[in-house]
Amino acid sequence: MTTELNPLGNHLSYALAAAHRSVTQALTVRLKKHGIQIEAWRVMECLDAGTKLSMGELAKQALLNPPALSKLVDRMVSDGLVHRQIATADQRQINLLLTNLGRRRMLQVRQDVEDEDRALAEQFDTNDGALLIQLLSQLS
Repeated sequence: MTTELNPLGNHLSYALAAAHRSVTQALTVRLKKHGIQIEAWRVMECLDAGTKLSMGELAKQALLNPPALSKLVDRMVSDGLVHRQIATADQRQINLLLTNLGRRRMLQVRQDVEDEDRALAEQFDTNDGALLIQLLSQLS
């Protein structure tokens, strides 16, 4: 990216947005064959970690705003990927759990996500990928 071609090219915020767009497009293509959106994959990965999360906590970890998460969860319930369970500690809260179908689909999707991660990592020198993760984590 040079400023001659794009005056935004010297801005870090633009470079991050452009990289995000590129990665999102590539991952979307891989996940489309599973009928899964990137956001649904993030939700399933969070749920597979085994920690019971409130909807608010899940929204934060999956990088979604709560209303978007609610709509997504409704679709995931309809698709049989997750089910809702009333929390035992606080019956006002709802926990989500992967169904058996959700777990199988998540394992298939995870393989494609890992393949995409490897393809991304191949664009960097050996240690640069880990450094990039570390640097980006500092921003969030």
